[in-house]
Amino acid sequence: MTKKTYLIGVDTGGTYTDAAVIEAQGHKVVASAKSITTKGDLSIGVTGAITAAVAKLPEGLKPEDISLVSVSTTLATNAVVEGHGSAVGVILIGFDQAMAERTGIAKAFPGMPIAMISGGHDHNGEEAKPLDAAGLASAIAGMPVDAFAIASAFAVRNPAHEARARDIIAKATGKPATLSTELTSALDAPRRALTAVLNARLISRVSMLIEAVRRSMRGLGIDCPLMIVKGDGTLALAERVALRPIETVLSGPAASLVGASWLCGKADFIMSDMGGTTTDLGILAGGRPQVAEQGAEVGGWRTMVKAIDVKTIGLGGDSEIAIGLNGRLEVGPQRVAPISLLASRYPEVVAMLEADLADTEGGSLHGKFVLKPFGANAALTAEVSPREAEILALVDERPKPIRKIAVSSAAQRALAALKRKGLVQTGGFTPSDAAHVLGLQDNWPGPAAALAAKLMVRFRDMKLGDAARVEAFCREVWSETVRRTARVILDTAFGKSFGDHELVDAVSSGRGALGLAKVSLSPAVPVVAVGGPVRVYYEEAGRRLGCEMIFPPFFDVANAVGAATGVIAQTVTFTVDGDGSGLFRLHGPAGTEVFTSGAAALAAAEERARAGALEAVRQLGAQAPEVRLSVSKHHLPDAVDDNGLLEAVVKAEALGRPETRG
Repeated sequence: MTKKTYLIGVDTGGTYTDAAVIEAQGHKVVASAKSITTKGDLSIGVTGAITAAVAKLPEGLKPEDISLVSVSTTLATNAVVEGHGSAVGVILIGFDQAMAERTGIAKAFPGMPIAMISGGHDHNGEEAKPLDAAGLASAIAGMPVDAFAIASAFAVRNPAHEARARDIIAKATGKPATLSTELTSALDAPRRALTAVLNARLISRVSMLIEAVRRSMRGLGIDCPLMIVKGDGTLALAERVALRPIETVLSGPAASLVGASWLCGKADFIMSDMGGTTTDLGILAGGRPQVAEQGAEVGGWRTMVKAIDVKTIGLGGDSEIAIGLNGRLEVGPQRVAPISLLASRYPEVVAMLEADLADTEGGSLHGKFVLKPFGANAALTAEVSPREAEILALVDERPKPIRKIAVSSAAQRALAALKRKGLVQTGGFTPSDAAHVLGLQDNWPGPAAALAAKLMVRFRDMKLGDAARVEAFCREVWSETVRRTARVILDTAFGKSFGDHELVDAVSSGRGALGLAKVSLSPAVPVVAVGGPVRVYYEEAGRRLGCEMIFPPFFDVANAVGAATGVIAQTVTFTVDGDGSGLFRLHGPAGTEVFTSGAAALAAAEERARAGALEAVRQLGAQAPEVRLSVSKHHLPDAVDDNGLLEAVVKAEALGRPETRG
C-alpha cells in the first residue's frame, strides 16, 4: 500500500492564523483549524493552528508523516498598505536628481535617508563612472537604519556596482542590503529603486515569520522542508524568500486563488478573499491566475515584482469604523482589534465600556483601547523617540482606554507612530462587532459589541441610542461593508474602477434603481468567496449583483489550502541586442557578453536561460522540474537571417512540485 503524503498549509492573517492538512493522493482537506494571530510572537498562533488541525484528525497524525509545511502570509501586503516597515537607508548609484525624484521614495517615505553616489553603467553594460566607494562609506556612516536598498543605473546590464556597494555596506555595518537587480530584470531604474526600498523595509517582518514557523515546527517535532507562497502563487524555500520578502506581497490572495481553484474545481471565476484587514480580488481565466507582468500594485505603489493581478483594498471584518464629516460612516482602511475579541480575552473591557458610557461628556476616543500586540515579548524592538518611549511605557499586555493614555494631540501622534512600528495595537468598533450585535456572527460572546455600538451612536447622534437605534446603526455598518464589497467586485469584473459612478452605486447599495429606471450590473462569471467573514456579507452582495456566489468547502481556510497545493516556478530572462555592425550583446543576470554571430548569441541565450531557470527552481526546492522556453525576435528590415537581429528576448520558465520529505 502506498504511503500517504500529508501536507500542511498555514496562513498568517491580520486576525487569524489558519492551518489545513491536505492528503495529496486523495486530493482532499482532512482537517483545518484557526488560531488568533499573535503578532508579538507569531509562533504562538502558528503552533496553535497546526496543533488544533492535527488534533482533528480521526486517527491522529505523527510528526514524521508530515512531508511539507507551506506558508502564505498577508504580513507583507498589510505592512505596505498600512505603511509599516523597518528604517531603510537608500543608495542610488549613478542617478541624477530627476531620476531620484522619479523614484517617489522621498515623497512616499518623508525623512528616509537617501544618498546619491557617483558610479553606474551605460545601456551596453560598460562602466559610466567608477563607483565612489569613499563617498558611499561616508554616506552609510551617517544613516541610523536597520537595512539598506541599493539601485544603480543600468544595473540590469551590469550589476557590478550594486554588488560592490553591498559588500562595502556589509563590511561596515553588518546589516542586510537589497539589490534592485535581485528583484527584477527591468530597465526602469527609479521603479527598481522603489521596489528595493519596499523589500528592505519588509525583511525583518518576514524573517520573524519564518523563524516563528520554524520554532513551531521544532516544538511539534515536524522535520520537513518549509516553503513560502510568493505573490504569483508559486512556492519557494523559506531561506530563499527571507531576503526577498517583497516577493511575498500578495502572497495571501495568491494562495487564496490557488486554494479556491483547488477547492471548487472551476476554471473561470472572480475570487474575492475577505480577511480581517483587506479584501483581495483576483481572476482565474482558463485555469490560470491573471498575472500582472508589470508588477504588483499595493497600497498605491506599483512594484516591479511579478504577482497575481489582484485588487487590494483596506476592507475587512476588522476594519476600523469611524464617523466622518456630517456623520458619514467610514469603514477602514486601518485595522483594529474588534471590541468583542478584546472583551473575550480581557473581560475588564466590558467595565471600561460601561465607564465610557457613564462619562456624559462623550468624545471620539470613547470605546477605543490600546495594548501591546498579542504574544508580545521584550524582544519586540524598534527605534522610538523620547515621546514615543514615554507613551509606550504606559501600554501593557492588557487593554487600556486610549483617552487615558493619549491625552493630547502630541501623545496621539506618538501613539499612531508606535502603531505604525508594530509596537502597539489598538482596539475599536468594527464590522465584526456590528455583525455580533445583529446576530450574524458569534465568534466572541458577550455584550461588549453592543456597548461599543451605543458609544458610536452617542458620538454620531449626540444622544444615547436605544436598542432600535443601536441595531439600525449596526445594520448601516453591515450594509456599507456589503456596498463596498459589491462595488469592488464590479470594479474587478469591469477591469477598471468607475469611482463614485451613480449606476454602480445604485447596484452596490442594493437600491437597484436610479430615478424611474431599474438598474442591474452583474459579473459574467461566478464569484468564489473565500475568507473567514464572507458568509456574513457575501450572500447579500451576490443578491445585489444578481450573480452566482460560490462558497466552496473549507472556504474559510482557502489560503492555507492554496499554500499546501502550489508549485515552484522561476523565470530567467536573457536579451540579445544587435547594433547593425555585426556585434551582438547578450545581457543576463551575470552581466554582458559580446558575440559576432546573431545565431551564436541566440543559442547561448537559450542555453543560459534554460540552465539558469533549472538551477533557480532547484534552489527554491523543486524536484523534477520542466522548462518552457519562449523566444521573441525583431530583425532589421532587410535581414535574411539572425545576423540581422535587432533585438531578441529569451525567457525560460522552470516548474516543479516541492521536494517533500519521505
